[in-house]
Amino acid sequence: MGVMRRVGGPTGDPRRAAREGAERGVYLAGEHLLTESRANAPIDEGTLRGTGAVYHDGLTATVGFDGPYAARQHEELDWHHPRGGQAKYLEEPMQTEQPVIRSLIAQAIRSRLAQ
Repeated sequence: MGVMRRVGGPTGDPRRAAREGAERGVYLAGEHLLTESRANAPIDEGTLRGTGAVYHDGLTATVGFDGPYAARQHEELDWHHPRGGQAKYLEEPMQTEQPVIRSLIAQAIRSRLAQ
């Protein structure tokens, strides 16, 4: 015989709890991607790394860097970065960090459902 437990947190609505967990997970995933991208962004004076931000709205997170040269630094594969960093500083972690990103979202959903 199975064990019964309450699902869905204080509201008792598991759909609402799952969505709240997913929203939290997307936020955490965006912050994680920003951290990894900042570490890869080219550095001269640190200005580019400082422009990184996460814009979060429900189930969507957008990670970006702002500045007159952010896009060009991202796309120029032939540029050398003697002080550190690389081209594709946002795209590469978006690919390599997929398992972590998925895990953060899944864990946030499980955690919210368990409340």
